[in-house]
Amino acid sequence: MRVVIFGATGMVGQGVLRECLLAEDVREVLTVGRAPTGQQHPKLREVTVADVGELDAVRDDLAGVDACFYCLGVSSVGMNEAAYTRISYD
Repeated sequence: MRVVIFGATGMVGQGVLRECLLAEDVREVLTVGRAPTGQQHPKLREVTVADVGELDAVRDDLAGVDACFYCLGVSSVGMNEAAYTRISYD
């Protein structure tokens, strides 16, 4: 199985990444985020993008993925509703 994780550097994403790397039925883990995870593993492949809302440049990397874990999000403290919605939902 090939999986993609958006937001693998965050609190939830780190846990999802760890479990995916340990899972025997997962053969490849692709992470997409603004920063690298800092981890190295034979199953791990990382794609760094400036804006995770603009994925045209990595469209081919996402083809054929069996599962997607969307772990992006931020605390709403101090954010306006439009910015929070864009990051956490859009």
